[in-house]
Amino acid sequence: RGDRGGTPEGHRGGSGDVMDPPSGAGLGGADPQLQRFIEVETQKQRFQQLVHQMTELCWEKCMDKPGPKLDSRAETCFVNCVERFIDTSQFILNRLEQTQKSKSAFSESLSD
Repeated sequence: RGDRGGTPEGHRGGSGDVMDPPSGAGLGGADPQLQRFIEVETQKQRFQQLVHQMTELCWEKCMDKPGPKLDSRAETCFVNCVERFIDTSQFILNRLEQTQKSKSAFSESLSD
């Protein structure tokens, strides 16, 4: 159990920074269809990464001993864990969006 616990943090920091270039980065005059395909695939990758992180986190938190049936305590724990993970992810995304908007507005005001 201890070995798996370190995996999400290492995975999150490693591939997220390296494999998430700004959309269209380095594609210059590439075909718009290709750019769109890459954007869609990047979004799919990010979604799969989030699902993986959520699964790891909630499994470690909620699953004491796997058995043939999920008991009500574990089921409730999984539901709450997933809901909190989604809420937290949404909060972070909203905060990042606000930060980007305020930086853009500040940059525009400086250029006026």
